[in-house]
Amino acid sequence: MKKELSTGFNERQYMNSGEFEVFFYKDMDLSRIVNHSHPYYEMFFFMSGDVSYEVEGIQYDLKYGDYLLIPPGVKHHPIFLSTGETYQRFVLWISERYYQSMCSWSEDFSYSFNYALEHKHYHFSMDFVVFQDIQSRLLDLLEEIHGNKPFQRLSSELQVHSFLLFLNRITYENLHRIPAVYENVLYLNLCDYINNHLGEDLSLDRLAAFFYASKYHISHVFKDNMGISLHQYIIKKRLQASKNAILSGIPLGELCHQYGFSDYTSFYRAFKKEFGLSPKEFREQKFLPEGYENYSGN
Repeated sequence: MKKELSTGFNERQYMNSGEFEVFFYKDMDLSRIVNHSHPYYEMFFFMSGDVSYEVEGIQYDLKYGDYLLIPPGVKHHPIFLSTGETYQRFVLWISERYYQSMCSWSEDFSYSFNYALEHKHYHFSMDFVVFQDIQSRLLDLLEEIHGNKPFQRLSSELQVHSFLLFLNRITYENLHRIPAVYENVLYLNLCDYINNHLGEDLSLDRLAAFFYASKYHISHVFKDNMGISLHQYIIKKRLQASKNAILSGIPLGELCHQYGFSDYTSFYRAFKKEFGLSPKEFREQKFLPEGYENYSGN
């Protein structure tokens, strides 16, 4: 950690800032905490301690990487199973007013808590690597909130927005785990479709509609299998196909549209970046008589 940002447990169950607050707690031998609820949204991230957690009468055993989503009005409290082990956790509070303002801008912000409320499902898990990322983001937010850098307030708000979207992605992946065989079939079908429709609309929206899959899932599956983004792959395939077609004599202005480029300028830039030559230079080079490149001009 860049600096010590943990605090002892504060029994306050109300918000001071009115919008959002984040805490990193490290405690030993806490006494019993009564069952309670509050009028704001709480995200709880468990790190260590011999602790279980009860939410709406359901008791959850906690392990490193678990998180709880606790909407307003939902009763909850920790249950300390033994003493002597440090109880470490991050807690992020977002006021109901501020949360609703985020959701009014985009419904994407509401995904995790909507699911928790609709299904009475409050407990989730993530793997070690992802949880390390979560911790890093929360520590950065703590530092920003308690620092005095220029534009601190706006920076904190942007971090909170980004964090909630990141958490929604984690929750989505938790709830939509798909067998590897299916993901491999989806990946192969994507490649086949792209290769046969290079001149057509290959936007994420179009692919998601065709394969009945989310845009995020398609991007994720493709990047995991290919190692590059879907957009990069499509550009490379279009450029390779256009490179082969250049020698057919099709006018370059027509050829760029034939392979899915919006205009010649974007095609020209992408082609030169990929191959080191402009489309015209490539065509002229290929049409030079054999041995001409060594001709001195005398």
